[in-house]
Amino acid sequence: MNGLHLIGDLSGCRCDPRLLTDGKGFEAKCLEFVRAAGLTPMSASFHQFEGSGYTGTVVLAESHLAIHTWPERSGLTLDVYVCNYSADNSAKARALFDAIVAHFQPGEVARHEIERGEHLIMEPLNDSTGFYIKASRKLGEWQTKFQRMEIYDTPHYGRIFRLDGYNMTSEREEFVYHENLIHPALTAHAAPKRVLVIGGGDGGSAEEALKHPSVEQVTMCEIDEDVIRVAKEHFFAVHRGVFDSPRLRLVIGDGMKFVRETQERFDLIALDLNDPMGPAEALYSTEFFQRCRHALAPGGALVLHIGAPVARPDRVADLAQRLNSVFRIVRPYTMYIPLYGAQWAMAVCSDKLDPKAFTADEIDRRIEARKLQDLRFYNGETHEGVFALPNFIRDLVTPPRLKQPVRGRRLGVVRAAGK
Repeated sequence: MNGLHLIGDLSGCRCDPRLLTDGKGFEAKCLEFVRAAGLTPMSASFHQFEGSGYTGTVVLAESHLAIHTWPERSGLTLDVYVCNYSADNSAKARALFDAIVAHFQPGEVARHEIERGEHLIMEPLNDSTGFYIKASRKLGEWQTKFQRMEIYDTPHYGRIFRLDGYNMTSEREEFVYHENLIHPALTAHAAPKRVLVIGGGDGGSAEEALKHPSVEQVTMCEIDEDVIRVAKEHFFAVHRGVFDSPRLRLVIGDGMKFVRETQERFDLIALDLNDPMGPAEALYSTEFFQRCRHALAPGGALVLHIGAPVARPDRVADLAQRLNSVFRIVRPYTMYIPLYGAQWAMAVCSDKLDPKAFTADEIDRRIEARKLQDLRFYNGETHEGVFALPNFIRDLVTPPRLKQPVRGRRLGVVRAAGK
């Protein structure tokens, strides 16, 4: 249950000593304090110890207050708790606590505030590291046919959407992931018209793709329709109404099956997926990458995230190797994603399109010409910046045959054998 718990140890009280021994008198005063703070007393019970102090409790509609005095020590203990489930009573609880403290005039107060009912959302990065986000409350949890979904309210990120125990998106920082997944490849394309998003049921990737005026249609293929239902209900800040766009075609089904059977050709295929574990693992296979390549229009590109280079270097290296075996050009790039708590890697893969070949000025001119709106991360300088790889990441993603012993080398276009 959400609530605020205030605990205090008051010592060296300078009040009239009789205030620490007159339980009946303080009971009336305490009820006065409760009402003045805007809280609702339901009942009160005070017990007087002969020749000593007293213990008292007040049952509140919002929860309770408890006090025990120690006249021989000129002190007392105080406990105030309010529930914040239907309304935030924190300010009222603090007002009540402060009024009682002032009444007894302590020389010293040891005060503790505890937020009850908070959730620590744990996000593992690997078997030995991770991070947490504090959530104020859980808004819902569902088990679908495919995965477990959770929604939390958090002070820092707003609403957070999780799948199978991992953070997927949030209201306040989703732009970091979605802008970086879509715009480096799509802006580098001269005139993108058709985009395919595999997964991406929160709508964020589709919303970014439709900012490009030449895009005639975005096809979203999402296997779990419950993800879309939850996104529509809770994450407008992410999708911004994209599900109502006539340029969005929604397909509920298996992305692998769709790519295998489609006769369409796309200028961009974006894999907006969970990590390559469980049901999503097949969508990171060499076979699926080959099928995506076949579904690209001339000059088209595949884009996907390939993991955390520090936390999962083996995964990043393995996926880069698979991509390099399929595409002539593989351009890994990195950015820090707050919700994932790590530096993250993505890759643009193509046989013709090389997003790294564009300068910052060229990208800014395209952004201006296309009148791309509401870009909170992406611009010409960030386009150049994300493709500037530290040496340790270069070592992870460069095919062994192209690795050079000299540090600080400038990588050329990565080419797969036989292409």
